[in-house]
Amino acid sequence: MSKLKIAIQKSGRLNEDSLKLLKACGISIENGIDQLKVCVPNFPLEILYLRNSDIPQYLEDGIVDIAIIGENLLIEKGGEVVIIEKLGFSKCKVSLAVPKEITSNELSYFEGKKIATSYPNTLNRFLTKNNINSEVHIISGSVEIAPNIGLADGICDIVSSGNTLFKNGLRETQVILKSEAVLAKSNNLDEEKEAILSRLLFRMKAVIKATNTKYILMNVPNDKIAEVTKILPVLKSPTILPLAEKGWSSLHSVIDDDKFWEVIDELKNAGAEGILVVPSDKMVL
Repeated sequence: MSKLKIAIQKSGRLNEDSLKLLKACGISIENGIDQLKVCVPNFPLEILYLRNSDIPQYLEDGIVDIAIIGENLLIEKGGEVVIIEKLGFSKCKVSLAVPKEITSNELSYFEGKKIATSYPNTLNRFLTKNNINSEVHIISGSVEIAPNIGLADGICDIVSSGNTLFKNGLRETQVILKSEAVLAKSNNLDEEKEAILSRLLFRMKAVIKATNTKYILMNVPNDKIAEVTKILPVLKSPTILPLAEKGWSSLHSVIDDDKFWEVIDELKNAGAEGILVVPSDKMVL
């Protein structure tokens, strides 16, 4: 039987989150120290630990079938690679930044200026689209130091928390693109590998959906059930169970994490009591 080859980052935060996702999908990962290729015993999957910058080319060449990788890197590298699912972690931005003493936030500041970056393709496309002529200096690492040593007037780099910019006397002025980890695939998958990928993707979607939701239970007066039900952003309809106390029911549902506090306040105002919120582990739709 064929095995689906998946590439993940060899080390770093993306590596940790990728392994966490795979393990949540029931994938048993048993690799030793410095082992760069691992066969999974309980799923037709082979994991390759690769340098992040090499993964797009490995995908395009069909050396690996799928990969968990930052969307920003795929955009920078280009090529014939298909993004099949956004994974919701390792979120960041590719942004322009300037020394903090520069007061302008306008893109026009960069006209005729020098910009240091590790993302020349992304930057050049953005500058061309906005009719800005700048001198781009390609740096493989430590981009933030460039303005401090007189190499550039600003930078284009990944921004997560902004702490690195702050520590180097820089501030963000323009967001070029937003990125997160994605599952991408090669265009060279045969029918058997597509079937394996479909099974893996089914598991991933169940985990991702559960990560962004909470299971909620509450006690509701029977004459308030209709009002409370209207508030809940449920999958289909809530589960309603009678309580021992006459005139009351227990209502069970699922809510999106980003709507949690807004919905809780509305539910209380509508008469719900004893609200219990439980994290979700998996959600199979």
